[in-house]
Amino acid sequence: MNSAELFEQICQKQSFLCVGLDTDLKKIPQHLLSEDDPAFAFNRAIVDATAPYAVCYKPNLAFYEENGAEGWNSFERTVRYIRERYPEILILADAKRGDIGNTSQMYARAFFTQNLVDGVTLSPYMGRDTVDPFLKFEGKWAVLLALTSNPSAADFELLPLEEGGLLYEKVIDVSSQWGSADNMMYVVGATKAPMLRGIRQLIPDHFLLVPGVGAQGGSLEEVAHYGMNRHCGLLVNSSRGIIYADTTERFAEVAAEKAATLASEMKALLARYCKA
Repeated sequence: MNSAELFEQICQKQSFLCVGLDTDLKKIPQHLLSEDDPAFAFNRAIVDATAPYAVCYKPNLAFYEENGAEGWNSFERTVRYIRERYPEILILADAKRGDIGNTSQMYARAFFTQNLVDGVTLSPYMGRDTVDPFLKFEGKWAVLLALTSNPSAADFELLPLEEGGLLYEKVIDVSSQWGSADNMMYVVGATKAPMLRGIRQLIPDHFLLVPGVGAQGGSLEEVAHYGMNRHCGLLVNSSRGIIYADTTERFAEVAAEKAATLASEMKALLARYCKA
């Protein structure tokens, strides 16, 4: 899926919602624990409930790898279910890989040769050869960490450089030459929304994956104001605010309500800021 195809989905649904599947067995409704695969049962219900509003799903691999082979099986079952039932929806693995070239090649093959996902989050701080293997797969995305929302992001990402600018700006400027707006996205936290203006000067056409709206306090309005381009250019992720909004047997219904509310806000923001 290239950027034009992704924008088409956004236009059709009038939403740029990404639902994070951060599935923690300690937080899912207790009645699901009697299922053979509780994580998959939870994910399937969430996906079916939110698919009318979501253009992307983002399973966070840490929540699956914690449970070993069973967890990876839950992840695979989840993404294959999305592929089968909702093939138009983008799937991004929040895996935060980043290693030397031959190792990155194995990671890229693990995710892409079996068509498990459409993109993978990556740390670019070891340089180009950690990202290149992911760019060799047509129709797939490298999603690079740029300006994250965690409190200690300032330890490195906001370091000033002698030649001017900040480290994260240098990372974006250099890495944007490795690929294109059709195969590279950047992660920018919603809690850093005003900085999106400067980021848009560096990468006016790339999609930005924006976590941090909702539970982390980021403002959807500010993200759209500073970060939206004429082809939207945003995938705003919500995880806890949707998937754990209710822990009763109504959890999927409530998740749908939360997703619908966000999508309604996104529709209004698209009309205001997206001038395709």
